[in-house]
Amino acid sequence: MHGSIWILGYIVLMTSLVGKLRISLVCGVLMAGVLSALPVIATGPDAAVAAPTVLTVAGAVPAQLTLTAEDLAKMPRATAALTSDGTTVTYEGVLLYDILVKAGWQFGRGMTGKPMASYVLATGKDGYQVVFALAEIDPLFGGAKVIIADKADGVALPGRELPFRVVVPGDKMHARSIYSLVKLEVVRLRN
Repeated sequence: MHGSIWILGYIVLMTSLVGKLRISLVCGVLMAGVLSALPVIATGPDAAVAAPTVLTVAGAVPAQLTLTAEDLAKMPRATAALTSDGTTVTYEGVLLYDILVKAGWQFGRGMTGKPMASYVLATGKDGYQVVFALAEIDPLFGGAKVIIADKADGVALPGRELPFRVVVPGDKMHARSIYSLVKLEVVRLRN
């Protein structure tokens, strides 16, 4: 009698373990399927190759744009130096002004009236956002130099800054010089 109880207990224990193993196996297969569907982003020296290199220009612009690093390389170039913690880095890229002109935005006299209440919202991969008034970057108004950089000290941006970086050398604090820029959206507050 005791032998049968022991065998019955052993069978229940083994069934329980097999059930847990089966559940673990099913969960593992499901997780592998989910993970295989996610994009792979490399780290280390090859990160520049695997990271997305597209900048979307959207919102209240006449022409929505999707710009690659190659597109920016063909546009007029600008440089600016940023100093942080005693280290100076020279960034190279395209003026935000030139990108918005390419998207059809009318600066100068086209900015008078309702367009004066417009801004561009810059968004990084991590969701961090900063704002620039369009009059601020218009050479006939504020003329602020805002660069969408793709190079630092003559080479590709470091991995954490890819695909592009906003550089605002005129700001006393560099909180608007955001990393990993992926989107520029023009917003009109008044129609």
